[in-house]
Amino acid sequence: MKNIMLTMEYDGTSYAGWQRQPNAMTVQQKVEEALQELTRVTVPVIGSGRTDSGVHARGQTANFRTDSPIPPEKFSFALNSLLPRDIRIICSREVSGDFHARFSATGKKYKYSMIVRPQGTAIGYRYLYHICVPLDVSAMKEAAGYFKGTHDFASFMAAGSPVRTTVRTVTDVRLDWEDPFLYFMVKGDGFLYHMVRIMVGTLIEVGRGRIDSFSVPEVLQARDRKRAGPTAPPQGLSLEEVYYEKYFLDTPQHMH
Repeated sequence: MKNIMLTMEYDGTSYAGWQRQPNAMTVQQKVEEALQELTRVTVPVIGSGRTDSGVHARGQTANFRTDSPIPPEKFSFALNSLLPRDIRIICSREVSGDFHARFSATGKKYKYSMIVRPQGTAIGYRYLYHICVPLDVSAMKEAAGYFKGTHDFASFMAAGSPVRTTVRTVTDVRLDWEDPFLYFMVKGDGFLYHMVRIMVGTLIEVGRGRIDSFSVPEVLQARDRKRAGPTAPPQGLSLEEVYYEKYFLDTPQHMH
């Protein structure tokens, strides 16, 4: 059986997230249904992780195993002919047999996009969080710097998520102001439930002068969700890229 990796982009507005759910439409379900129509068998698709309801992806990855004679790189075209317009397979390729979209991932990159001005926007409102008050961006940049490194991010996790450890490593963090747009970019080895959105909500509080920029380390040390800012809404968030060790992505050499 071949192991096929998909890289996909989707507009999450109409979906209850990536992961299959019994009574709501999800991206995983749409992809699995398209694969079933294509191959005539039930094919489980493994995603790199769940994106929440209303969250977008420019670089979500997934994999599935198949005996189908369809060439690996043709799956993207075949699936796109069956998928709705708001889900696109950007690339399909054969990968090593032990590649697993979730467990092989070494890190992820997320981007959160905001528009900061009194009135919102008509174009792109599905991908932007509208903030109608001015923000102190330099204070926000200072605060964001404290996220970098290995920390216990328990204060930045939605309550009730069962995880083995709340320690995560943030390898890169950036805040770019392109008036009236503000972009937060973060890379790390993994993220807790709602972690990026709570980071953004906290930075917005800093920008509004409600939390001191230098108090972020205290918020981290508190390990208390109540100390961080509110959870920013889903539409500003996009999963940009998932990282893997190169050897997983080398196409296996089949015996001829």
